[in-house]
Amino acid sequence: MSDTASDADKIRNKRLAKLGSQAPPKTTQNAEGSSDGAPPAHATPPSTSPTRDQKDQPIPSMSNSKTPENPFARLGVKEMNGSAPQIDIRYSGGPDTLPRTRANVDQSPRGSRSGESLEEWEDKVLRNVFRVTLDPSARSDGHGHHVSFVEGVRTDLEDQGQPLRLGLAMLDQAILEASSNMRKINPLEYLLACWKRVTRQFKHEKSSKGEERRLDVLKEARRLCMSYCIFAITLPEMFGQDPPDTSPLLPHLLVDSEDDRGICHDFMTEAISRFPEDDTIEPALVSAVEDLSRQLAKKTMNDDYKAYVLALRHLIRYPPLVKAITQSSLFLPPSASASDFEAATLLGPFFAISPLQANVTTQYFSCPKTRDRGFINNSQRALRMSLTTHQQDLLDIVNHTIKSDKDSRDRMLGWFASCINMNHKRRAMQVDKKLVSSDGFMINITVCLDQLCEPFMDTQFTKIDRIDVEYLRRRPRIDIKEETKLNADQNASDQFYEKSVGGTNNFISEVFFLTLAAHHYGTEATSQTLGQLEKDLKRMEKHIAEIELDRHKYINNPAQLVMFDNAMKKYKDRIDVGLSYKFAVQGVLLDEQMQARSLQFMRYVIVWLLRLVSGSNFPKQTMELPLKPDSTGFFDALPEYFLEDVVGAYRFVMRNMPWTISSTECDELIVLCITLLRSSEKIKNPYLKSGLVTILFAGSWPAPNRPKGVLGDLLMGLPIATKHLLHALMKFYIEVENTGAHTQFYDKFNIRFEIFQIIKCIWDNRIYRENLDRESKANVDFFVRFVNLLLNDVTFVLDESLTAFQQIHNLSQELQDPQQLEQGVRQEKEESLSSAQGRAKSYMQLTNETVAMLKLFTEALADAFTMPEIVQRLADMLDYNLDVLVGPKSSELIVENPQEYDFQPKTLLSEILDVYLNLRKKESFILAVARDGRSYKPANFQKATTIFRTKAKELKSSQELQTWTALGEKIRKAKEADEQAEEDLGEIPDEFLDPLMFTLMTDPVTLPTSRTTMDRSTIRSHLLSDPNDPFNRSPLNIEDVIPNTELKAQIEAFIAEKRGQKLASANMMDTSPD
Repeated sequence: MSDTASDADKIRNKRLAKLGSQAPPKTTQNAEGSSDGAPPAHATPPSTSPTRDQKDQPIPSMSNSKTPENPFARLGVKEMNGSAPQIDIRYSGGPDTLPRTRANVDQSPRGSRSGESLEEWEDKVLRNVFRVTLDPSARSDGHGHHVSFVEGVRTDLEDQGQPLRLGLAMLDQAILEASSNMRKINPLEYLLACWKRVTRQFKHEKSSKGEERRLDVLKEARRLCMSYCIFAITLPEMFGQDPPDTSPLLPHLLVDSEDDRGICHDFMTEAISRFPEDDTIEPALVSAVEDLSRQLAKKTMNDDYKAYVLALRHLIRYPPLVKAITQSSLFLPPSASASDFEAATLLGPFFAISPLQANVTTQYFSCPKTRDRGFINNSQRALRMSLTTHQQDLLDIVNHTIKSDKDSRDRMLGWFASCINMNHKRRAMQVDKKLVSSDGFMINITVCLDQLCEPFMDTQFTKIDRIDVEYLRRRPRIDIKEETKLNADQNASDQFYEKSVGGTNNFISEVFFLTLAAHHYGTEATSQTLGQLEKDLKRMEKHIAEIELDRHKYINNPAQLVMFDNAMKKYKDRIDVGLSYKFAVQGVLLDEQMQARSLQFMRYVIVWLLRLVSGSNFPKQTMELPLKPDSTGFFDALPEYFLEDVVGAYRFVMRNMPWTISSTECDELIVLCITLLRSSEKIKNPYLKSGLVTILFAGSWPAPNRPKGVLGDLLMGLPIATKHLLHALMKFYIEVENTGAHTQFYDKFNIRFEIFQIIKCIWDNRIYRENLDRESKANVDFFVRFVNLLLNDVTFVLDESLTAFQQIHNLSQELQDPQQLEQGVRQEKEESLSSAQGRAKSYMQLTNETVAMLKLFTEALADAFTMPEIVQRLADMLDYNLDVLVGPKSSELIVENPQEYDFQPKTLLSEILDVYLNLRKKESFILAVARDGRSYKPANFQKATTIFRTKAKELKSSQELQTWTALGEKIRKAKEADEQAEEDLGEIPDEFLDPLMFTLMTDPVTLPTSRTTMDRSTIRSHLLSDPNDPFNRSPLNIEDVIPNTELKAQIEAFIAEKRGQKLASANMMDTSPD
């Protein structure tokens, strides 16, 4: 051997020196037969070789130069002809073991049953375990297994004059020679199989209570086998192998542990037990896991991914290895971003496996347009089964990591937090998929965290006190700095959270807040994506239909036709990909088990929010409404998504799978909705509050076997609902008039439509109506505002829808003979017709619901609708629409297929008549109708009676028609009397007339800033829709107006004078002679 060894030799020397240091000591052995330090207990048999003395000293170098002590000497290494060192490690037994020389071979104990000596048994067992032979002619053993001829071992035995038996003294050399000479398999594969055989043999001897010396032999054989396995992993050059690109362990991790090529539990236990004494094992195993992750990153659910997941599940069961894995630089690289988090982090590829991966969706839903609903449902079920199994594997990996030790748990939670914090852009208005993690990845994150919460989410909420809101001010893992808060602006939020608190965060709080954030950026973001995708697909399909109409333009130009068809194919392929993804996302999100788990978590969130906002021990204590002011500021400073997640989760399930919700688990949900709508000042975002209305609306919508929906029965019976729900809905009805968004005009109608449906669901309950009546008398201003807005809506939607039908009628008439119209004119009228039809469809449904609400409320709250500031507007609106429906122009409402628009004119007329009848006992209403100089016509009352007697008998009974006729006569007489009274007053001084309505004032008041005098009822009516002085636009409240008592007295005196004159004139006529 030369003075200067190669790098490989140096590494080899170092590793083999470690191997020698692991040899069993003379006096003690560990449970696995591994031991350290001491030289061998045996001496080498006498030999005539000049290179080895009786004391088995290290072999000097064959070079003439002086060489340092060979580090192989401790292992009994022998150099042969200048070649690589040959290992000849000696067995070290117990303290009573004698050197096995020829002199004492015959003294060795014999097997009690077989009669074989220990040496014979040792030779047989070691040959079978390591499948080696000293016979050059042997090719297989007695079982037909291939055996390897170890020529070097045989030569050494012959040189030393020892029997040709394989013992521990030559086992080291035999293992190295056999594993180095493998051709069809690599050394590690051979050594792993040997490890399994020697382990089985050891367990067999141990279970059969074999001799201690036999166990010692097997222990030492296991130790050597494990050592060489480690060398094969960390130093493949030792066996003449080139260093591989990936860990040598990787292919063996992917094989079943029971297979001879696989990594078994005993191997892992032994390898990990050597961590303290061999610093190469831990990085080797970690490197194998890293390579496992890198290779999985290239695969999808279509590929053989399962072996990779099972491999990690197997490895993650060893706490020391878990700690090492979580400390890997690949576990959470500082450079990782949202776009590459799935591939750049160690666990990312495992969570990325999903049926939402691009190639997988098209595999499940190929040719989506041609598939029937049955095929799609079956594919979605198969998809869910595969995903559920994979998610259980992920949970197992995470659970073992978290339970391993505190450091590993912290790193695991940190990994989740980093993933969530990097994906805030997933909730942007326009999401760039290249800059964020995928939907499938984020859903797997959310589902895993949901399941981590399950242990502390009991039905009695016994552990809810462990969720510490101070977590958000105690170095939280989740980043909420830029999140919109429930009721705090950015400055207030920054001031609140800059006050950090001490202490440590408990695990329940950590997981709770991580799961909330995961829902927002995971399942809720995916649900948002699904909604947008459905809109995009509709738009694309409409666009492609329009383009195909131009195909005839290219019929005579084959080249352009080919280009046109190719472009259309690409566009259609994009639609197919979108449809496949849509079906896949639906399949994932419609998983009943996943959604049930999600709602279980959301129920916990609801209770936590209610306890926080009320300061009470809910649900043990009942909720007192309206809420008291909150001095802590915690609720105000919470991110909006804390509530948004709840709204989104329940809205999705109620709309798509209401059968999965149990009514017994919805009490807290109803309490949350009513509480935050009743105390709506707790939330500044009107659209977030509208989400609470949407939940109640969806929950009261009829479902199979539930005529009142999921929540209807609860809404009918819960005390908090019967007491506060109607007021809460009416309050939000008023608030939504101004949302601050540019779409507020249309948004308010959509929100109010949902409010109407909820009210219709509960209206049959008499308790609601009684409570409403009592409150209307106690809170007059509130009800006047509500009635005013309801009246505004009825007026607007009736006018829009009826006007649209008139336009449809007239345009349809004009287009009956299109040949008489020029092309440009015809096209313009067709577009106008289409626009009118769209408006009619949109507004008619709102009209039906709004008029139905007007009918209900005028029946229950007649006094509120006949207040001075309301009654005249109501009467004018009713008279106008009655005239449209039955007057001379009613024929203009006739359109083809009115059912397409949900237009039922007779039903609409019937409900308008019901409003008249509901208010028939109010003199102010009768007088207001009579004073309507624009639309009131006695003939209209008669025409309506005729319609219901001849064409719509089923809509009105004879008793109702009699009442209607009597009301018409009463109004006619009131009009005659009013006209006579006005005539009696004669010319009214201008200063007595209201400046806006030009009617005689009865209660004049002076406006404080403009100093204008007008009637109180007029200014009250004005302030209902505009809180400013109508003459100078300065802010004005009704409480600020100043009664003009002097003018009022003058008006009263004027009226009294005129009436006196009229009475005197009448008396003179009565006393004049005939």
